[in-house]
Amino acid sequence: MSASQPAERRQFLSFSVAGSDFAVGILQVKEILQYEVITRVPSVPASIRGVINLRGSVVPVVDLAVKLGLAATPVTPRTCILIVEVALGSDRTVMGVLADAVSEVLELGDGEIDPPPPFGTRVAVDYLTGMGKVGKGFVLLLDIDRALSADEKDLAFKPPADAIPPRPSEAVAAP
Repeated sequence: MSASQPAERRQFLSFSVAGSDFAVGILQVKEILQYEVITRVPSVPASIRGVINLRGSVVPVVDLAVKLGLAATPVTPRTCILIVEVALGSDRTVMGVLADAVSEVLELGDGEIDPPPPFGTRVAVDYLTGMGKVGKGFVLLLDIDRALSADEKDLAFKPPADAIPPRPSEAVAAP
């Protein structure tokens, strides 16, 4: 990079979960919804709060606080659902992430992002891409693809194992 080129800056959406500030790359956030009724689904991981109907599509909603081993996110007037697009292998899928509140869009340059510490955060370091310097504090830069595990992503594609099997008239006989 030459001295005349400005440093590359990236945008992140910041939000709070269980008293900590997080941020995800703005390009992975599709929309922000006000909290709405979430339908519980039996036999799913505890971190799955349930599913919502997003314009006719079933979208699983993950409670990030539970995923991180904390108490479930309480519903308040500021509670929202971040609709994010995550990678599953070479495919992309849409999921919801429950947040206490959305804060702002941050623009950070490489000099404002430090590597995640090996300890000292309540978040598994594997889930972080870095620590963004914001004022005198930090925001945890979340790797949403890693944070949402295969178990949660599987719910977006297949019914739970205890789903009702097809009726015999709908079953296809094996050759």
